[in-house]
Amino acid sequence: MENKRPYGRRKTDENRQTQPKTRRPYEKDEREKRPVRKTFTGKPTTGRPFTDKPRNYSPKPKKKAEAAEDDGLVRLNKFIANSGICSRREADTYIETGLVTINGERVTELGTKIDPVRDDIRFNGQRIRGEKKVYLVMNKPKDFVTTLSDPHADRTVMDLISKSLCPERVFPVGRLDKATTGVLLLTNDGDLTEKLTHPKHEVRKIYHATLDKNLKKEDFDKILEGIELEDGPIAADALSYVEGDKSQVGLEIHSGRNRIVRRLFEHLGYKVKKLDRVYFAGLTKKNLRRGAWRFLEEKEIALLKMGAFQ
Repeated sequence: MENKRPYGRRKTDENRQTQPKTRRPYEKDEREKRPVRKTFTGKPTTGRPFTDKPRNYSPKPKKKAEAAEDDGLVRLNKFIANSGICSRREADTYIETGLVTINGERVTELGTKIDPVRDDIRFNGQRIRGEKKVYLVMNKPKDFVTTLSDPHADRTVMDLISKSLCPERVFPVGRLDKATTGVLLLTNDGDLTEKLTHPKHEVRKIYHATLDKNLKKEDFDKILEGIELEDGPIAADALSYVEGDKSQVGLEIHSGRNRIVRRLFEHLGYKVKKLDRVYFAGLTKKNLRRGAWRFLEEKEIALLKMGAFQ
């Protein structure tokens, strides 16, 4: 019986040597040179037509804040801050110390969400209710403490606010020490408070300082170049003598560290006799006598919220 030739052409040693060795264009080591194909949409892809999404693509889950809005729930610290009691960071501290209850149960876990309509939220036994946002600027006088309440202080800035004109519970944005006077913002907007007091926003402040002696030129230059204090370096953004009097200076700074202006001069051997904040986040004390305050205008509020106060 005659042998039939098998299907196809069998490769022999002879034709293996004569035929040029070729590679498939899509072998692993050549993938980076793979030609780009186009889909019917005209968009380039790398080997998988009709989609530009990665192989293991899955839609991104909604952010926690978005999910909370969808089901009507809000974070407990945000609700407390928006009610005008304190900032969000301070609210977290109050929650951890057990001062907040939800429907009669004490809550200490951060990140707890509540229903602002149905839940009974209480702080120190007092029910928290949503209030309209109010904003006011004060020309703080000397010997008043910048706090909501202090059992060791005779007077606080809250004593200067008329309850009949401003029934909402407001709190100071940042602090001015007892001896410092000048511009002070008060509000019950917790989000704005956090924004204006957080170091990353570098809110601009200008002070008028009266020293116990003339400020030397070498110390003037040191303040602009930067000084190393116990809690880190500090430098003024701008500095100038006031009307040629070298014992009085105007100082622009963005740091909100505790007593930073006084400590800066004390480090160089000067005592601050008077310290007055004349500018804070776009606000001044114009037309406000010591101890007086006024509500902010809508334009001023909008600028604060937009951060257009630099």
